[in-house]
Amino acid sequence: MENLKIRRRFSFISIKTKILIICLIVVILPIFVMTVNSYLSSQRLLEQKYTELLMDIANQTNVRIDEYLKEIEKISLVATFGMNTGVQVDKEENYPLQNYLHNDSQENKNSAYAMLMNYMMMKDREISFYVYNLNGGKDLFVGSDLPIDYSYNAKEEEWFKFFQVSNSKMMTLDTHVDKQTISKKLAIAHARKILDVNSGTVLGIMVVRIDLSVIDVVNSRLQQALRSRFTIIDESDNIIYNSNTSLIGQKFASIRPDEQSNIIVQSPFERQRWTTYLYMPMSELSAEGDILRRNVYVLALLMLLFLVIISTLLSSMMTRPIKKLMNNILQVEQGHFEQVAHINSRDEIGLLSNRFNRMSHELKRLVKQIQQEEKEKAAAEIRALQSQINPHFLYNTLGSVKWIASMQRADSIVEITEALIAMLRYAARAEGVMVSVREELDNLKNYMKIQRVRYYNRIRMDIVADDELLNPFMPKLILQPLVENAIFHGLAEIEEDGLVTIRVAWNVNTRNGFVIEVHDNGTGMDEETYRMVKELISGKVNPSSSIGLYNVKRRIELHYGKAYGVEFESGVGKGTVFRIHLPYEDVSR
Repeated sequence: MENLKIRRRFSFISIKTKILIICLIVVILPIFVMTVNSYLSSQRLLEQKYTELLMDIANQTNVRIDEYLKEIEKISLVATFGMNTGVQVDKEENYPLQNYLHNDSQENKNSAYAMLMNYMMMKDREISFYVYNLNGGKDLFVGSDLPIDYSYNAKEEEWFKFFQVSNSKMMTLDTHVDKQTISKKLAIAHARKILDVNSGTVLGIMVVRIDLSVIDVVNSRLQQALRSRFTIIDESDNIIYNSNTSLIGQKFASIRPDEQSNIIVQSPFERQRWTTYLYMPMSELSAEGDILRRNVYVLALLMLLFLVIISTLLSSMMTRPIKKLMNNILQVEQGHFEQVAHINSRDEIGLLSNRFNRMSHELKRLVKQIQQEEKEKAAAEIRALQSQINPHFLYNTLGSVKWIASMQRADSIVEITEALIAMLRYAARAEGVMVSVREELDNLKNYMKIQRVRYYNRIRMDIVADDELLNPFMPKLILQPLVENAIFHGLAEIEEDGLVTIRVAWNVNTRNGFVIEVHDNGTGMDEETYRMVKELISGKVNPSSSIGLYNVKRRIELHYGKAYGVEFESGVGKGTVFRIHLPYEDVSR
């Protein structure tokens, strides 16, 4: 019950509401699409711009770091085979580091130390030199981050052993803890083998230790937020640089930001096995996008407010005459024809109102006419009730005639009187104009009783019908005019063996219909008579000369339409057949 109430509540939607909804939908959808498209376009442009910017920053930073490491490689190469200034080339002093590895005397040490100190000062003390002697002498340490931890033996490290036996002349050590100094700071290093200039044997290994702060200096141009998101990883996905030193050594995959909510760029180094990652959260891009989004929202709201105002005014202007028309309809429904107001509207509503006003005036006239007809009908019913006295008197009179004939043993008069009384009761019965086929055939039997007496039993009637076809409805007194026509015009001149056959059968041309045939074996019709009867039935001529046939045809059409009616066939000496086509309407249901 509650659902039914809700459906009834929402089953009616006013035209004003529909116009407002349609206008809002028509405009809101484009505004929504425009807003979303503008925002997404601006977001894509910002993402593209910042992606290119981050890529440029990463590339430039990589280039600066690569150039710095390239300079360190050159310094290590020159230091390994370098010469002291002011010394002749052909003397052994030209190779101070070579000399020291062959002989670790104090003089050779001072010479090598001075050379390495000069190179260190060239790079602003950002580097240190660790020379590991593989020729049986002492190691040499020249650095800015003192003191040196002499207890540490780099020769025991895996990387040192691997490099010593490898065919490579130099290698880069990723970020590691510099155990050679007591401070144990993080650093990267460049290692190079020191080869004897004469024999080519390995005299030692020089490690150029680079303070990790060098990358911080290169990275100092980045904003503070970007600086914390600048990460360098090695080929094994290990972090070798991040401003947060606690992350160094971890797998980058464990801290890799979500690509859906961040812009991530990666730039591989040209000379190293490293890759730089730089990212920026999408939320930081919204600062610029928020301005455009707010402007679009304000514009959309203003357009929506303007649309609501215009739609309200437009719908009110359009529905005002409709409401007046609905009020006029309500007045007419209540019978107040005089209170119908005129609507001044120069459109379809105004035209509809004028037509409705004319219709209401015509309806008022018809109501008055119906009221007058009802009064006349009531008077006619009174007269009909009064006229029932006459048939009652006639029945009593015929009953007296029947009693007298019975007393005088006039059986024919008794039979005729009984048939006539039955026919009069059948014709005067007031419960309707539709009867069953069975009742109509019973009336014909009473009619033929009278005709047999009149024609001295020269005419008889046969009825051929299935029991199922005795139940359908049909108009009353349809068959009697046809039988009467067959007797008076076809069988009256026959001296004996006159026969009227009534046949009731299914209509083979329709699914739900039947046919009643009235056939006589009389003289039949000539061509002139046939044409005249055909025109009479069709109504082309005045039916006053033979009203029975036209009446039958007209009553059938009024009841069932022109698809049903009367047709006939006749020929001289062949008799006449009338056929009535009727729909099947079972009286027993």
